[in-house]
Amino acid sequence: MKKLLIYLGIVVVLFGGLYFVNQQSTKSSDQANAGNPYGVAASKLNPETVKQLTDPNYQNLILPKDLDQRLKNKETFFQYYYASTCPHCKITTPVLVPLEKELNVDVKQFNLEEFKDGWQKYKIDSTPTLVYYKNGVEVDRMVGGVPEQGSTGGNTPEMFKAFFQKYKG
Repeated sequence: MKKLLIYLGIVVVLFGGLYFVNQQSTKSSDQANAGNPYGVAASKLNPETVKQLTDPNYQNLILPKDLDQRLKNKETFFQYYYASTCPHCKITTPVLVPLEKELNVDVKQFNLEEFKDGWQKYKIDSTPTLVYYKNGVEVDRMVGGVPEQGSTGGNTPEMFKAFFQKYKG
């Protein structure tokens, strides 16, 4: 009888330990997903997207359902399409975000790396792409980013500023 109680005690302690470890794991997983607007575990996101979760330049994200709702509601807005793995986007986004703040323009960011069906759905050929929608219909777009230091071609910060000012209203 003593052996049975000892074995039973060991089993209870083991299950208690497993429960405790599982609770701690769930807590840390929830903390890792705090601030994750994608609605999926960070482990399911591209590593480049995970790096951007805390980057101040990538905090104005929009999900497909919200973008579709804006288009359906015939809203007028600027939309920035980028991919978290795109080297041109990584150069352009830190230029655009301060411009948006300076001009008081709200530009939502759509990550095509995580929502790949957006390429075809929103007719995006390359990233970055900045689109102006009026009453839910595309009016104009800028394709391409700011060139790397020392490179020529591409869009300058002044060109982006002019684009915003042209449609800002």
